[in-house]
Amino acid sequence: MNQALLNKIESEQYRKEPLEFAVGDTVRVHTKVTEGGRERIQVFAGVVIGRRRHGLNETFTVRRISYGEGVERVFPVHSNRIEKVDVERRGSVRRAKLTYLRKRVGKGAVAVKDKEVRGPAAAPAARPAAGASQPQPEAPAPAATATPAPAADSASAAAAAPATAPAEKPAA
Repeated sequence: MNQALLNKIESEQYRKEPLEFAVGDTVRVHTKVTEGGRERIQVFAGVVIGRRRHGLNETFTVRRISYGEGVERVFPVHSNRIEKVDVERRGSVRRAKLTYLRKRVGKGAVAVKDKEVRGPAAAPAARPAAGASQPQPEAPAPAATATPAPAADSASAAAAAPATAPAEKPAA
């Protein structure tokens, strides 16, 4: 078959809104399950340990520990049986596949380092406490009409400047 024709047919089957998660994230996958004539939503929560393939055949694997046993489930990304994928926690990993989690037991089997948020939003010291008022900047003083002082060399200016002691850290 012609590749352009295949791409046209597959493009109709893609998910309208892409799933936003990565390997290492802890997710909750909401899937539609049909039992008899009724349909319900079943949730499978765990760590994403890998993504495979691309296009319409793309899948991802979610692993969790259930009653002391490791359980893995493979989900197609573009399946209409997947209602939604909620990201509970972002993970920071340096591998595309986390198969090494299969060998671990206990807390180490689900331990993936949290992703650190970098940038201006991550600096809590820069933000004032809730309910605290912002100090207003003072207006600049009017310029005096005096003759400028002669410029001194940098070595004597550094010696004349008072040395400040480093701030003491509070005892922990």
